[in-house]
Amino acid sequence: MSHKHRGKGAYSKHGRRETDDFHLYEGSTSDKSRGRKDRGAKDRSPHRKDKQSHSGPSHPPGLKGKEIGLYYRDKQKAKNARKDDTVTLKLHPSTERQIKDLIDVPKSSYDKHFNLKDVGDDTSFESRYNHINESQFKKKFLSIITGTLNENLEKALAEKSKLVRNERLDIQLLDELAEQQAQPRYKKMMEFRMKLPAYEKKQDIINLLSSNQVILISGETGCGKTTQVAQFLLDYELECGRGSTTNIICTQPRRISAVSVAERVAAERADRLGNSVGYHIRLERKLARPYGSVTFCTTAMLLQFLQMDPALKNYSHIILDEIHERSTQSDFIITLLKQILPRRPTLKLILMSATLNSEQFSKYYDKCPTLHIPGFTYPVEEYYLEDVLHLTNFKFEENIVYTNGKKRMKKQEAANDTFEKFIGPYIRQLQHTKKYPQRVLDQLKNPKSEELSIDLVFELVRHICSQKNNPGAILIFLPGVMDITKLHRQMQDSHFFPSSRYDIYPLHSRMPTIDQKRVFQVPRNEVRKIIIATSIAETSITIEDVVYVIDCGRTKLTNFQVKNNLDTLDSEWISEANALQRKGRAGRVKAGICYHLYTKCRAAAFDKYPLPEMLRTRLDEVILQVKILQIGKADRFLASMMDPPEAKAIDLSLKLLRELNALDEKENLTPLGYHLARLPLDPRTGKMIIWAAMFSCIDPVFSIAASLSFKDAFYCPMNKEEEARKKKLELGQNQYSDHIALAEALSTYEELSSQPGNGAYSFCRKYFLSWNTLKLLSDMKQQFARYLCEMKFLANSNPKDGSANTNSLNKSLVKAIVCAGLYPNVAIVKGVTKNGIRCVTTEEEKVKLHISSINDKARSFPSPYLTYYLKRKSTGIFLFDTTCVSPWALLFASPNANGAISSKSNKSIIKLGPMLQFNCESGTAHIFQKLHKKLDALLENKINHPGTIDWNSNEGNILRAIILLLSVGDENMGVDSGRYDYSVTYDENSASDLDD
Repeated sequence: MSHKHRGKGAYSKHGRRETDDFHLYEGSTSDKSRGRKDRGAKDRSPHRKDKQSHSGPSHPPGLKGKEIGLYYRDKQKAKNARKDDTVTLKLHPSTERQIKDLIDVPKSSYDKHFNLKDVGDDTSFESRYNHINESQFKKKFLSIITGTLNENLEKALAEKSKLVRNERLDIQLLDELAEQQAQPRYKKMMEFRMKLPAYEKKQDIINLLSSNQVILISGETGCGKTTQVAQFLLDYELECGRGSTTNIICTQPRRISAVSVAERVAAERADRLGNSVGYHIRLERKLARPYGSVTFCTTAMLLQFLQMDPALKNYSHIILDEIHERSTQSDFIITLLKQILPRRPTLKLILMSATLNSEQFSKYYDKCPTLHIPGFTYPVEEYYLEDVLHLTNFKFEENIVYTNGKKRMKKQEAANDTFEKFIGPYIRQLQHTKKYPQRVLDQLKNPKSEELSIDLVFELVRHICSQKNNPGAILIFLPGVMDITKLHRQMQDSHFFPSSRYDIYPLHSRMPTIDQKRVFQVPRNEVRKIIIATSIAETSITIEDVVYVIDCGRTKLTNFQVKNNLDTLDSEWISEANALQRKGRAGRVKAGICYHLYTKCRAAAFDKYPLPEMLRTRLDEVILQVKILQIGKADRFLASMMDPPEAKAIDLSLKLLRELNALDEKENLTPLGYHLARLPLDPRTGKMIIWAAMFSCIDPVFSIAASLSFKDAFYCPMNKEEEARKKKLELGQNQYSDHIALAEALSTYEELSSQPGNGAYSFCRKYFLSWNTLKLLSDMKQQFARYLCEMKFLANSNPKDGSANTNSLNKSLVKAIVCAGLYPNVAIVKGVTKNGIRCVTTEEEKVKLHISSINDKARSFPSPYLTYYLKRKSTGIFLFDTTCVSPWALLFASPNANGAISSKSNKSIIKLGPMLQFNCESGTAHIFQKLHKKLDALLENKINHPGTIDWNSNEGNILRAIILLLSVGDENMGVDSGRYDYSVTYDENSASDLDD
């Protein structure tokens, strides 16, 4: 696409639109030329502005100084508010005829669109869904929306359990245990286990659980509760001859924890994974036998099990580990189990927590008995920032006070004053002790001392490696992936850490499990291991050779600002619980040292434990879980939690689910909501894959949905950022879409993987893609296909099936389906600045594109509209994973576009909101309205009667008409032909004018 011509609707160098509207239609070249000629004629009119400029001031008389400035500011605001940004849409007559021919067919059974809002309050669910033909789906759906948790439990309990007493099997399992215990490997492991503090409490745990249904075990770092408690219970049940009725499940907060703990426990039992010990995480599993066994799984997997069997009748013991972390899933399960346990008196629940907030959990479970296990860690020597500065002679950068901008300067001055009041008394105390030289105290006075300094971390690692002869590994805790990458790059670029003497491993949640497990490898002789990790290394995993821990004192936490409906990802101080966990990593197998990069004064100000995740995230998926489990009203259930979320947070999620048509106005699941709740996906990506099945383009959309719900396969290697960006752009195929780049990357990988040779590996290296992540994403697509096949939306479980991919090459359709899933996440491009693309969301919020987006460096766009997956605030408000879409795609995506048309004479306006409205001729509006009604009816019919699309029927014609409309829309936006280039052009001279 040419960037020389700014085209219709372009922005002036000051970021203002030069025309009131721009036309999207299949016109001739003469039409375009005539439009430009007319506009040129208008520009040559007498310059009234110049004449007026000499006629004196235009502001009201009597204003002075600042008042004049405020007057012009308000006047400009009003002018901007009045400015018509309405886009004009028009279809070519031949396109109108084609669409009319496709949709003007005899009425079908689903042409009467059923509107739940029209149903009276007294209408029963059965009569409300009379229009759905009798089917297995209707039976299941009605049982879900009309049933209750108690009724559901009754049904589940009435079904036969797999845990049936079998004396012969009990004897067989006991004999097998005796054989294992006789093995030298088992005996050697037993010597180690008996030294753990948890082992001393073995009989106490068994006795306590024998007389109580729920117990709480609190334990300090290194006590062995994670690996030992499940084994105590399993061995006890086997020895009592109850192996056939014993199936223990133990949850872990992270994938790496579940896998590594399962492997460790299997090794301690001299057993192979998949026999008495197994694990089950998303997309990976090594299942244990269904009796006489223990399975370690993620907390999210237990929620899936609860969907299938709310009574958990095939399990005898549930162990919830690391509940002090207060994840959304664990809090949800804790609340739900409190309602389930009375109906399952034989089910035992063991809560396991760190010491700090264990009393809160005991109180919530009606003061259930607790048992404390002391920690078993070798001595850990602690150093704080003051000590580290003394050891390294490090100096922070000078604290510069910014003078450009009063607001910024005042904010910084206030922050500095707060810091001085905080640190001043502590420095005076240190001066009195005379423990540290003045240079250290001077550094502590610098506000920069409370910011993360990668240079300080680097110098401290150098100090440890040069001064400490003990060859133990170094574990460094940093807030986020970018910090890890920066330190990793700095260490590799220096001459102090050659690969012949150091193994350096990054560790974070975005890495595939196979890469995460590399941190457990024992290094070669004379080689020191250095792990740079996020908080993922805090709990549940033991890296045997760690002796030194560097704790930066910060962590990245996602928060949800209810007031602004905005996700934030900020670096925050850790809690006292986090600090203890990090310190404990240094003393698991031998004496260690923990270096805290914050003062003792700051450590004393930490909160005791982190804010529960439930209070800082969106609740969309939680509410769908509430509904599919038939728990009742979301606000009542969430109010029963230990720490209930805000009512407004619940309302926002309910609003989104209604916009997605997942819930009706009375908060009941709709048929679509029923399907979305059954999928282990965010409801938005769930909607994408269902629509993809209907429009026969599952392969690319499944790729996009998998990546959005799991992780991005693209990575940015050190010193190759620009090369990586160009390769991602290449995969984007000039579609201005991160989502298309994701789909193309995975499609190419899958094609090369099916061929002989190492083509897939070479492709991944060339395009900076993680082979392991792509493999997992490909597995997820298979899983999606299985889900939709079971739900009858697909004929088979092959995501490459030709009949389910007849439209997969239509990029316009794929982008429109992505937009439909992400709607109302829409932003409007307003300009390009030296600092990036400047946009405004439909909530009139100024945002920018994140540097990882394919569109961040674009200098023109075929359309001003971007749909995005995530809006998050860090150093600014950024959009992640964006796609440029045409106005037709927005109309197709909006659930209320059909009722948003108003007409006057021969013109119509389609208004989706204050920021999204489109002019069109009445004929075009009529066709669109009719097509949208038929689409609504078709979608409802297919949701209510799951099945594949018959493309030779009326429903096929309707979908063809929509695809035609979308394709024409993209062509007219210049995506394919470039004929009508709507561009936002970058002007070097005006960049500063456009910047915020």
